[in-house]
Amino acid sequence: MTRQISFFEDATETPDLPAPFARQKRVQSHAHPPNGVADAAAFARCIRDFRDFGKSTVEIPIQVTLPDQTTLCIPGFVNEYWTSAQRAASRLHEISYRACFKPQLPRFFVEHLTQPGERVYDPFMGRGTTLIEAALLGRVPMGCDINPLSVRLVRPRLDPPTLPEVAARLNEIDLKYSGELREDLLVFYHRETLEAITALKHYLLRREKTGTFDAVDDWIGMVALNRLTGHSPGFFSVYTLPPNQATSVASQIRINEKRQQVPPVRDVAAIILKKSKQLLAGLDASTRRTLAGVASKARLLTSNSSATSELRSGSVDLVVTSPPFLDVVQYAADNWLRCWFLGIDAHEVPITMTSRLSRWRETMTEVLKELHRVLKPGGYVAFEVGEVNGGKVKLEEHVIPAGVAAGLKPEFVLINDQEFTKTANCWGVDNNGKGTNTNRVVFLTKS
Repeated sequence: MTRQISFFEDATETPDLPAPFARQKRVQSHAHPPNGVADAAAFARCIRDFRDFGKSTVEIPIQVTLPDQTTLCIPGFVNEYWTSAQRAASRLHEISYRACFKPQLPRFFVEHLTQPGERVYDPFMGRGTTLIEAALLGRVPMGCDINPLSVRLVRPRLDPPTLPEVAARLNEIDLKYSGELREDLLVFYHRETLEAITALKHYLLRREKTGTFDAVDDWIGMVALNRLTGHSPGFFSVYTLPPNQATSVASQIRINEKRQQVPPVRDVAAIILKKSKQLLAGLDASTRRTLAGVASKARLLTSNSSATSELRSGSVDLVVTSPPFLDVVQYAADNWLRCWFLGIDAHEVPITMTSRLSRWRETMTEVLKELHRVLKPGGYVAFEVGEVNGGKVKLEEHVIPAGVAAGLKPEFVLINDQEFTKTANCWGVDNNGKGTNTNRVVFLTKS
């Protein structure tokens, strides 16, 4: 039987929750409270008292100057709040994408602040870490991203097929292709491999055009996107950059010359099936029922995050997100090959890329205003940012005033420091180098 793809219902329909799931007025001081916390003040106390990994929270003052030149001081809490050793994240997350946070980050906020059946939203969903974690926890996932690639990465994992279904479909697809090839891609692929990839691309586009594209096709397309290039025999390509970024043709020519390599023949269908087996590992009947219970209610938008009229005002319980960090990550350059596979022009996707802090802050203000609109009264925003320009720029200093301008209340900044390095300079946490090794989350509420 063909499994038709689920085109998700409008997320304005709220499932009725039984009485035991009503938000309870109590505070839990351990890592995974079964019923969440009562309000932002209770959550702050929970964060302040947190010591699940044997360390006490360090509290530091965070001061920012608002546009009216007044000073706002809120607490910053430094501790190890989640860790890669905390739990084995679902294999469904193992989809490569630049600048994505660990699943433990959204799980921490989802478990503390929401109940099953409530809505969790990410306006910069990327590969969908927040949405997949929310769905695995029985929350209704909602997401938006200006890049149409995001929907193709998220949607299949909310409605995953079985491995036998994937194998059967791969056996049905003719991966022979005799048409015109994109010759410049031969720096990545053996000609036979490129023929198979191109045949698969045309098969998927044809199925979409004829209305026969289903959930199994969606899954196969997603896995193929993530096997296009990489640095092991588990990818379609010759050795190249890691799979979360595709190098240019010119750069790949230099890599091939330096390594004295030529693209080998790869079995496209076998690679897709092997990766599918890995992604679906551990996906038991209970987990599938949980995903099925929320997938039809999910809402995935390809839109500007500051203009999401499809989302009803006051419909979201929790936002967990991480925006583009200025121009640190070149999304169009990283994803050009994936966009080619989907028939998308990467340069026509208007992703927010700017080196100007003032422009970035203006953009985030507009996004936060929209989040204020879609949030329920008493709703929460966990806005993860990082250090850029070698740690000289701390984006939370710009998010806090943007949140105030949007009508949200900044409550505190949570700084997850897994190494828990000394905080002698308590405003800047030593992250042992450049980039965004330390998670810095601005926590805001809607009154």
